[in-house]
Amino acid sequence: MNTSPASEDSPSPDERLPGRPPESAAAARARVCEVLRLAGVGLDSVTAADALLVTSELVTNAIRHGGGVTAFRADIADDVLLLSIGDADPRLPAPRTGTVERPGGYGWPLVQRLAERVDCRTHPDGKTISTVLRLA
Repeated sequence: MNTSPASEDSPSPDERLPGRPPESAAAARARVCEVLRLAGVGLDSVTAADALLVTSELVTNAIRHGGGVTAFRADIADDVLLLSIGDADPRLPAPRTGTVERPGGYGWPLVQRLAERVDCRTHPDGKTISTVLRLA
């Protein structure tokens, strides 16, 4: 993984603002990398790879299927990464099997396997998916 400031995963200055949802999976990964780094988690570890994969899947799904990311939060507490992503679609994720004509369907089961806990909550403006990923 490239962690240099000039990498394509580097967020724009606007995307670094904690209150503003990231506009891309790369920007979300950059935020999670910073949270992990500050917590002393090696960015070349399996733990970081799992956290970044879950981040990518949830943000990409929010952009592709949920009308965009409306909220984003990544925090560490008690050796776990708490990750929450909101989008504008109240429909809950549903597993599907990919086909030749419509590949995919692997992301949601992957998130469920990698996270210790996954919670989905709907609200009038969409939904929020929250995950807990063990860091130690």
